[in-house]
Amino acid sequence: MKAFMDKDFILETQTAKHLYHDYAAHMPLADYHCHLNPKEIYEDRRFNNIVEVWLGGKNPDGSYFGDHYKWRMMRSNGVPEEYISGSKPPYERFLKLAEALELAIGNPMYHWCHLELQQFFGVYEPLTVESAPRIWEHCNKLLQEDPDMTARGLIRKANVAFIGTTDDPIDSLQWHEKIAEDSTITTVVGPSYRPDKAVNIHKDGWKEYMQQLARSVGKESLPTMQDVLDALVERLEFFKAHGCKASDHGLDYVPFANYTVEQADAVYQKAQRGEKLTVEEIEGYQTVVLLCLGKAYHRLDIAMQLHYSCLRNNNERIFRAMGHDAGIDAIAQNTCGGNIAQLLSALDLTGQCPKTILYSLNPADNAQLGTLIGCFQDSSIPGKIQHGSAWWFNDTKSGMEEQMKSLANLGVLGNFVGMLTDSRSFLSYARHDYFRRILCNLIGNWVENGEYPNNDASLKKIVQGISYNNAARYFDL
Repeated sequence: MKAFMDKDFILETQTAKHLYHDYAAHMPLADYHCHLNPKEIYEDRRFNNIVEVWLGGKNPDGSYFGDHYKWRMMRSNGVPEEYISGSKPPYERFLKLAEALELAIGNPMYHWCHLELQQFFGVYEPLTVESAPRIWEHCNKLLQEDPDMTARGLIRKANVAFIGTTDDPIDSLQWHEKIAEDSTITTVVGPSYRPDKAVNIHKDGWKEYMQQLARSVGKESLPTMQDVLDALVERLEFFKAHGCKASDHGLDYVPFANYTVEQADAVYQKAQRGEKLTVEEIEGYQTVVLLCLGKAYHRLDIAMQLHYSCLRNNNERIFRAMGHDAGIDAIAQNTCGGNIAQLLSALDLTGQCPKTILYSLNPADNAQLGTLIGCFQDSSIPGKIQHGSAWWFNDTKSGMEEQMKSLANLGVLGNFVGMLTDSRSFLSYARHDYFRRILCNLIGNWVENGEYPNNDASLKKIVQGISYNNAARYFDL
């Protein structure tokens, strides 16, 4: 029997152990898509206890912060909400988390939590109800007293070279400016452009957001569709000047309706009047915005990330109480592969297709994405169109393996830009270690099965490329 999560955790073969320990483990991290707060990085936030890092809670403004993966797991164990996201004492919440985690065999959350305990706190015993008091005291002592257990210190411990936060086009980017001016911050932190509120013409708050977008470019209003496009591009250029390497679009599904700017303007005027839009009109407006931004991304060398097929905010009771990102989302089933192809083809036709990373929350789309990306590659950079890493509900051991196997089957795995955290937690960098172990184990098995030669130079290039070097090249770090 193997020891519990020892140094060779997940690594089944000698080749896997060699690839991980000698080539992958010590590579820097490029966390090119996450939801960390740049203000907390600049101010070097210190956490009072491990519950603040793991479960979060309620902000002074009434919004919530924390890891909704853990919230879901605790709800699945029947834990009352006041222990999950509520106001119960932190230690009592920690005990409830430990109680749920002990039963979560097979859930990646079990591995993530223990990797975080190992990597950041030097705790190697399993977290159980029995061990919880000892682990609570140990972790809190480090968080409160160790000078390196702050937001910046945790980033340094994880060897993070680049962080791409997620930011709204109207953001002033003041915290990114402060970070860039602070020579003591050695990790590069760049904003990522997330224009969802401008794209979602059919959702609540869109009209009010248009007013905010206008003010961000020094105008009282945006009278026409062209004014909207100009404002979005102006803000994108502002982001580029502040180190933006990527955009990100969180879409229900990827739309495509072949509208002109003039047709989209008619839709825009209709929406401004508060009139109900048809599905085609919504998609036509969205397509015009996506094509305009896609061309701007290409010009500015900004990668376009498209995340889709999430069924969001399903529990109305919890949504009303907590808002977005409360752990009440699910996988959606969409058939928008043809729309993705039309979108990329329209951009490619004019030589303006940007570097693009495609993520579907539905693992059934793996093969479709694997074949789609092969239709739009070119010589500008290897792996220009990427099948993004196993996202959200798929970043399990089996989910990561299936995404990489699909990419290997249908494309060139050696050009994959690898893992990201997509997280709000400063401890979540342990997920990169989890990914690297799974990667090395997968490749190690192929080698030892005689499916790939035991050529150390080639294997080193592949493993270090996927661990960091490909992302550094792709995002020009």
